[in-house]
Amino acid sequence: MRILALDTSTRSCSVALLEGEEVIVETAVCVAKTHSAHLLAMVEQALRFAGWNPGRLEGLAVGVGPGSFTGLRIGIATAKGIAYAAGIPCVGVGSLEALAASLLPRDETLCALIDARRGELYAAVYRAQGEHLIPVLPERAIPIARLLAGLEGPHLFIGDGALLHAADIRAALGEEARFAPWGQHAPRAAVIGRLARGLLPQDAGDRGFTLRPRYLRGADAEAPRRAPSGAERVGESIPKAD
Repeated sequence: MRILALDTSTRSCSVALLEGEEVIVETAVCVAKTHSAHLLAMVEQALRFAGWNPGRLEGLAVGVGPGSFTGLRIGIATAKGIAYAAGIPCVGVGSLEALAASLLPRDETLCALIDARRGELYAAVYRAQGEHLIPVLPERAIPIARLLAGLEGPHLFIGDGALLHAADIRAALGEEARFAPWGQHAPRAAVIGRLARGLLPQDAGDRGFTLRPRYLRGADAEAPRRAPSGAERVGESIPKAD
């Protein structure tokens, strides 16, 4: 199955194309500006690099958070627009799960953390067993002190929240705290695409119109100004499949 995968849940904006097990192309940028300024261009560039037209896509996967409220809205709207224009199914994948899955295969406890601002983190803990993740602490918004008070034993931390609070984590867990290598602390579109393979239907019955951001708490972003939605912009620039 040929899959387009997107993630805009953090400051990193990631796009990937996959065919079966193979990642054909993956690209990411980390900028302070809104992802709406470059996401669609990244998709179009990836398609050109792979030599694909939208009609060759068979499925779409998008990170649904938790993460940046504005970023999630942009990514999901864009995914819905592409799915509609190309006539393909679309599914959502959790961003914390994608972070943890990027470390597989291994056998240890993983803690995925995304900065939630307001003094909180989006957090989830998983037990990794080979290629599988077993949830230990379901994803939630939580202050760092409360999270660390409940952790015991060795943990491998990943995510921008882990980098932000590395000193607190080391102070609480000492040598039992380990961190993913530098450069791996943002959700990867390629991992989201791989996780989506077993979720995507074989037909276009669900084009993602029921997808919703996984906020975990009330939205604190500004109410969006009226502008062309991701679906409208994509529908204008990417032709529908025949």
